[in-house]
Amino acid sequence: MPAIEVLKDIFWVGVVDWNARNFHGFTYSTHRGTSYNAYLIVDKKVALVDTVYGPFSSEMIERIREVIEPSKIDYIVANHVETDHSGAIGEVLNLAPDAKVIGTAKCREGLEKHYFGNWGFQVVKTGDTIELGKHTLTFLEAPMLHWPDSMFTYISQDELLLPNDAFGQHLASSKLFDDEVDEKILMDEASKYYANILWPLSSLVNRKIQEVQRLGLKIKMIAPSHGIIWRSNPAKIIEAYLRWANGESKGKVVVVYDTMWNSTEKMAFAIVEGLKSEGIEVALFRIPLSDRGDIFKELLEARGIMVGSSTINNSILPTLAPFLEEIGGLRPLNKVAAVFGSYGWGGQAANIIEERLEKAGIQVILPSLKVRWVPDRDEIKMCFEFGRKFANKIK
Repeated sequence: MPAIEVLKDIFWVGVVDWNARNFHGFTYSTHRGTSYNAYLIVDKKVALVDTVYGPFSSEMIERIREVIEPSKIDYIVANHVETDHSGAIGEVLNLAPDAKVIGTAKCREGLEKHYFGNWGFQVVKTGDTIELGKHTLTFLEAPMLHWPDSMFTYISQDELLLPNDAFGQHLASSKLFDDEVDEKILMDEASKYYANILWPLSSLVNRKIQEVQRLGLKIKMIAPSHGIIWRSNPAKIIEAYLRWANGESKGKVVVVYDTMWNSTEKMAFAIVEGLKSEGIEVALFRIPLSDRGDIFKELLEARGIMVGSSTINNSILPTLAPFLEEIGGLRPLNKVAAVFGSYGWGGQAANIIEERLEKAGIQVILPSLKVRWVPDRDEIKMCFEFGRKFANKIK
């Protein structure tokens, strides 16, 4: 892809990482790849807003060269320290040694500890501006969205918001704008991004959107640092973020389980039938055959979650442990739960799962359902009724 003019004199100079399949180590699956978006504003002064992941530095620099010599860059705006956005700053500074790096105080601290460079740095805070000529950069601190250093950059003349990770998606595409891609895929990836990265920060998301609205910032376009640019209807993703941040849900249940010799699986299947009999939408996942990131995406707008495990060694199946650990960190809003499982003796798994869910802020609304050994016909009916009862609790 060449450099693309997003608005007059504002160019996308990022890169598309078609082969990315994991992010944040191996905590987040990126089935559709990703992109690292960087934006070049050409005016009397030239600013580069964000860079790209280090291994792609040369590709970004070649795109900049299509527009202007990199040596003419006056400012490098670092909206975020994380290396997928700051990894090429050093390479740009090698070509533009007089350029000043712009960011928050926390950003300076983070960049110094990541790259150990003696870079010329200008600290900015909310309301500070830099005049480029026809374009004015206005900065808005956004701490913990999703790191302490995070910042938004706003260009008032174009009503353009450059919010770094906020409103992004991990989606590699030959297209750049929301009206050029499949809307279902776009929103699917946007919701997965929110669920896996921003969910535990929902109160801050809500507060930041309200602050932007209170400041009267008009937004015609949102250009995040991952994925697709929202140009046709930026209000759509803002409204979605408000729904997610407020924990709005629909009558849907996510059922997650693992099984040893299929007894817990038989319970899960019967529970799903009970849920469906009451008109409830269901998403069923067996761990570890299912991707945790996809499960959390489905849970984002669900009302309930039902978790099942066999008991082994007086505990849960180890395959469920990463899921329960991660849900404790994400702390989903406004969810209710129920637990089920099979056992031979003891049956401690259900109690352990209940404790972990309650600790994550999820209310368990039914006593757990336990079946010894293999469920018989009557116990399968009990599982069906368990699903029906849960369905009626969330209607």
